[in-house]
Parts: sequence; C-alpha cells; structure tokens
Amino acid sequence: MPSSTGFERGSGLEEKMARAAEEAGRGLSRRAFIASGVAVGVGAGAGLGPFGGAVSALASKPSSTKLSKGDAAILRFLATAEILETDFWQQYNELGGIQDSEVPGGSGSAPYIKALEELDEDMPQYIHDNTEDEFTHFTFLNAYLESRGREAVDLSEFATLPSSEATGAQQIGRLTNLMELTVDTSWWTRYRSHTKNPDLGDTFAQAVPDLAEGEHPAIPRSNKDLMPKNHIQAIANTAGFHFATIEQGGTSLYPALAQRTNDAEALRVVLSIGPTEAMHFQTWQDKAGNAPAITDPSTGLEFPNLKESSDEELKANLIMPEPCPFLRRSLPIVSIVRPTNTEGIAMGVVEFLSAMGLFKGQSKGFFEALKQLASEADAAKRHG
Repeated sequence: MPSSTGFERGSGLEEKMARAAEEAGRGLSRRAFIASGVAVGVGAGAGLGPFGGAVSALASKPSSTKLSKGDAAILRFLATAEILETDFWQQYNELGGIQDSEVPGGSGSAPYIKALEELDEDMPQYIHDNTEDEFTHFTFLNAYLESRGREAVDLSEFATLPSSEATGAQQIGRLTNLMELTVDTSWWTRYRSHTKNPDLGDTFAQAVPDLAEGEHPAIPRSNKDLMPKNHIQAIANTAGFHFATIEQGGTSLYPALAQRTNDAEALRVVLSIGPTEAMHFQTWQDKAGNAPAITDPSTGLEFPNLKESSDEELKANLIMPEPCPFLRRSLPIVSIVRPTNTEGIAMGVVEFLSAMGLFKGQSKGFFEALKQLASEADAAKRHG
C-alpha cells in the first residue's frame, strides 16, 4: 500500500530536502516549511522512506548536552501523539478541509463539507489550520530530538490501515481509523462543573450519550454515506465532537508531562506547544455546541439540542473552563485545565485512544510499540 506521505520515490524529494535544508540555515517560515513538502504526510518529518535525512537536515547543530533518557522519552511520546494526530487530521482535511500547498492531499467531499458547515461556515479553514499545526508539531519535535542527540520517532511501518473510499480521499495507508469511533464526550460536563475534578476521582456525564456507545464514522466511509441528509449530518456532528475530544486530551497531556521534564530548553518546548492544544480545544468545543439536534435515520444515533439545554453542565455557550476544586478540596476553586495528574498519563492516553477505536485494525506490533513509548515516558522523573 502506498506510503501515507502521498509521495512516490523519484519525485524530486532530494531537491526539495536540499532546498529546505538551505532555507533552514537562514530561517524558515511555517508556511514555507510545509509547502516545501518536507513536512507533508505522517512519514515526512519522521525520517521515513526517501525523507531519511529530512529531520537531520532541518535540525540545528546539536546542543553541547545530550537530552537525558527521561526527557527524550517524554518528547518521543509527544512526537508519537502528534504523528497520530497528523494522520487523522490529514484524513479530515482531505474530505472536509482546504487542500492547498500548506496541507496538500485529497480533493474534498462537497456533501461532507456542507454538513460540517452546519456547525460553522469556517469549519474547512479551521480543519486545515489544525492539520497544519499538527504537521509542524511532530516535525519540530522530531527535529529537536535529533538536534539534542536523540532518535526521532518513525511509525511508517504501521501506516497500513485503509482509507475512506469516498470521493476526495487519498488511497494511501493510514495509522488511524476514523470510521468506527466510540467518542467520549464527558469533557463537555467536566469543564462546566464547579464541584468536580477528574484528578480528585470524580466522574462526569456524557454530553452525547449515544456517541459513547457503538461505533460511528466521523468521515464518510464511501459515497454511500453521503445520503440521506441526516445521515451525513450525523457523521459531521460526530467529527465535530471528536475534534474537541482529541484536543482536550492534548490540552491535558502537555502540562502533565511538563511536570516530569528536567532540561530547561526541553521544558520550554513542552510549555510552548501545549497551549496551542488548548486553543484548538476551545475552538472545537464551541463549534460542537452548534451541532444540529438530529437523529441518524440509518443508525438511530441521536444528537441532543445542547443550545436549548437548561442544565448548567450542558449549556452550549458555557465554553470557558468553570472554576473547580484543584489539588485539595480545602482550597478555593479555580479555573484550570483538568486533568493534569502526571502519574501514568502517557499509558492513559494510549488506553483512551485505543478505547475510542482510533486504532481499530492495527497490528500487535503497533500496540507494543505504542505501549513501549508510553511506559518510557511514564518512567521519566523530575529531579530536584
């Protein structure tokens, strides 16, 4: 199956890499970096296939100090998470975003885009920009790892899952599966609660209970999914909630792992990328609240009317994090990201994404590699 980079060998990649490396020496904008083709596709920034030297070429001279094993493990797990995010955001962009020199690949699906625009008319632009951000996150993290004497993350051998057969999608190997998702929407009530915090053992109700049961496509699996109207709308609604579900996870992951990071520069990397995940989450939870209240005639999947809810923990316009207990219930409530407990966070992320169905169809080797990366990150300890 073709590589998820979407490029074939002998397509002028060596020339692109050389040009990108030359530009890196004098500074390279995000737009130019991605447009060069070096960061396009999951394999591109991870040292895969014909891109074997891409990360080394773009990394600055190694620091005089090699990253500790623990700090490297943290950044490698974050790079892994960003590679996986890039893989599924690319799938979303191919069908529902904007395909251009910044985020190439695919040709769009007009019915799917129209359904997404029911949540917000700018959804294609937001999907495009989120996809571009994830490209740069994993490419930077891998380049930084190599610049500090550590190995970049390479998941190319596991890009074997099938693509959507809907018109507009590239037919390439994927790392993730967006066609059989079970979406946890408890973050909706978690961020609206004044009295509870998952770090203190609290649990939360689902905003869309039906999404937390069964398996639901978030992209059209084929052109058959484009009708009837409420069926493709249910798929777009599922995507809208999945966007926020993923990005709230990243919003918690970065501060949780920052607590284990020792090197000052590596900590700066974690603290600088992490807040962009929160920006993504804030955008997507706002858009999810606009999801039309419908029932899928094909599956029975029901989306409630959150905009009309009188329940304080379900109201669609309460998108700012409500103050809640933090650290100890004896302290005053405070508006925070939650959860941020660092214990077992990486393995928790792997289990969360696996339970979602994001890796359905993946190999035993994939899960073993993912768990190994997670266990190494969770074993990292902060000194002093």
